[in-house]
Amino acid sequence: MKMLIVIIRSIVLYTVVLIAMRIMGKRQIGQLQPFELVITIIISELAAVPMQNTGIPLIYGIIPIMLLMVSQIVLSYISLKSVKARAFICGKPSILIRNGKINEEELTKLYFNMDDLFEQLRVSGYPDVQDVEFAIFETEGQLTVIPKSGKRPLTPQDMGLTVPQEVLPITLIIDGKLIEENLLYAKMTEQVLIQQLDINNIKSIKQILFAGLDSFGNFFYQEKQNYKK
Repeated sequence: MKMLIVIIRSIVLYTVVLIAMRIMGKRQIGQLQPFELVITIIISELAAVPMQNTGIPLIYGIIPIMLLMVSQIVLSYISLKSVKARAFICGKPSILIRNGKINEEELTKLYFNMDDLFEQLRVSGYPDVQDVEFAIFETEGQLTVIPKSGKRPLTPQDMGLTVPQEVLPITLIIDGKLIEENLLYAKMTEQVLIQQLDINNIKSIKQILFAGLDSFGNFFYQEKQNYKK
């Protein structure tokens, strides 16, 4: 009986935390602002305690989680509307390399040593600091590297070439199932899609593992390996 209670409490708390995290927005751990990371850690702790200790009323875990969720939403809204509040809550980006020169003062403020800087530059694909024009330490902890103009990869514009405008690729079939919403977005009928499959000797949508339109509007697909007709 006690095990059943633990299972039910775990499911309830998991659902509450999942809903709270979804409402607070989509962010990867590495992209969280400091206040968001703090709230995420506290929420995990608040959920863990009543999940393990059945003597603690479940509501004692749910209410603080909801309060923290509301606090995060309020802080996010304030930082969205106010530049000064955003600077206070989230901080400001720090320029570690400016015009090709390392900013020692900023490194000291961030407790960022030279080895840390060189490691981040190598991770970004610039092992030689002399190739870097600007390096900006973002508020979520990522280093943005802007290379010197002579070290940047060539682009079609640099070579005087005109390339067609790309669009967002559209997925039409996943695991043998048609995605009707995307089909409408692509302005394509199911009949046209079936005709396209017929051209490639595909008799059924169920044969397809994945199909869609690429960024240039070209149809592509991959068949299931073990499809049984």
